[in-house]
Amino acid sequence: MLEVLQGVEERYNQIEGLLADPDIVSDQEKYTRYAREHAELSRVVPVYRRYKEVLAGLEESRELLRDSDPDMRELAREEYDRLEGERDRLERELKVLLLPKDPNDEKNVVLEIRAGTGGEEAALFAADLFRMYSRYAEDRKWSVEVLVEHPSATGGLKEVAALVKGKGAYSVLKYESGIHRVQRVPATEAQGRIHTSAVTVAVLPEAEEVDVDIDPSDLRIDVFRSQGCGGQHVNTTDSAVRITHLPTGLVVTCQDEKSQHKNKAKAMKVLRARLLNRMLQEQEEKIAETRKNQVGTGDRSGRIRTYNFPQGRVTDHRIGLTVYKLDQILDGQFQEITDALITHFQAKALENAQAG
Repeated sequence: MLEVLQGVEERYNQIEGLLADPDIVSDQEKYTRYAREHAELSRVVPVYRRYKEVLAGLEESRELLRDSDPDMRELAREEYDRLEGERDRLERELKVLLLPKDPNDEKNVVLEIRAGTGGEEAALFAADLFRMYSRYAEDRKWSVEVLVEHPSATGGLKEVAALVKGKGAYSVLKYESGIHRVQRVPATEAQGRIHTSAVTVAVLPEAEEVDVDIDPSDLRIDVFRSQGCGGQHVNTTDSAVRITHLPTGLVVTCQDEKSQHKNKAKAMKVLRARLLNRMLQEQEEKIAETRKNQVGTGDRSGRIRTYNFPQGRVTDHRIGLTVYKLDQILDGQFQEITDALITHFQAKALENAQAG
């Protein structure tokens, strides 16, 4: 690890010199590329430099432990113990920083939420979850653009897809993929019985055209009149768009905009993200055949989280974490859960890296 870190620091120093080179500064493309690499290395180098300082301090304290003055030896022992703890913490931090980075971590996200079992109650909870993610994004100064929206009769959402734009959006939200279960008494329940419903959340890295090459001949594009709630919401032109990707059978429908062109652009954005996610899953399945690594697979085969309204609790089943802050979490304040998930999956990745 020390050899790798030394190489990282040397590269960091080299890039600092390049960024001060007038020829590089005048070349916007090169400057941007080096500045991005510099920012990445800046996460590691200060920690490594502090680590070297701590090692030097430990060596110095070790020498003082042999001092003839007992008071000096006692002070040296206290300092040695303190530095030893810091050394261990920095080593753990550096191991995490050196883990292979998910190339999609800095990407924007296509967030898809679909009502599952539970009918209208599931659709209402799908709307609750979309509000939760929207407020979380707002707190982080991210933007949310609705791409596809299919409301239910009672004001819920049968399905919604949105583009979440923000630095590191995928690195934070990718652990939200899975089945979210809700337990509560529906407003229409006269007997006060608790119902269980489910909502599926998919978090897909936004795909650029360079990520997914789509052959236009593989697409069937149908246009039709939007089906709204009546009145002014019903378009009088064929502006709704349904795109079918023939090789995979994936279908995306968008009718939110009055412009056929805008609906097509939004549908293509969702389709591209789904195709990229499909490619990534296929790659992960191949890796899993030779190495059981569940980090980042976004396993959607079972429930990942339960929201229990009568008890006011939220439980994440993957890490066994339960918090009694249901209202705050649905208001977008779920950083505590996010941090715990990141720590958990980083630890798993470290175990796998050391086992390999």
